[in-house]
Amino acid sequence: MNLPDDELNDATADAAVHEARLWRDKGWTAQVFKNEDDDGWAVGMTRDGESEPALVGPWTMGRDKKNPKPLDVNAFNTLVKTASEVIRRHEQHLQATLHKQVVVNLGDRRITVCLDIEPDDENPQASLSALDEGDECLARVSVSPGFKLDRASATAWIEADFERPGRRAD
Repeated sequence: MNLPDDELNDATADAAVHEARLWRDKGWTAQVFKNEDDDGWAVGMTRDGESEPALVGPWTMGRDKKNPKPLDVNAFNTLVKTASEVIRRHEQHLQATLHKQVVVNLGDRRITVCLDIEPDDENPQASLSALDEGDECLARVSVSPGFKLDRASATAWIEADFERPGRRAD
């Protein structure tokens, strides 16, 4: 859902604005707008510099049951906190999908195997690395970004003396 951008893109984006349907402060913009899907109102929270809102949700009707409740400092602060949490959870999820690790115990050795993916629309890359208990790098190889890291694949890589997965011996 796109928010009306006439007010969001004006030259005063850096100045604080505290209006009934538009608040801009603390690096965020809250804008109340008519919900296209029903008769109600919605609010969007956009972080400065971003083109899409981090959070869009329903907004309370005012006492007249026609117009939205005006924004105020408490509502704005709550929206900032909620939108910040949404972004934080999204970043944590992205980090979890781009960096995975498993610990393998082989005999008296404890090795941590990490898969790090560098996303890129045209040329994504990934590397597989092995660290000993002192975080000393034992090996690092390039792998496909689609490489599935689990305990079995990590163990197989270690047992193959860190030979790049998918490479066939002649």
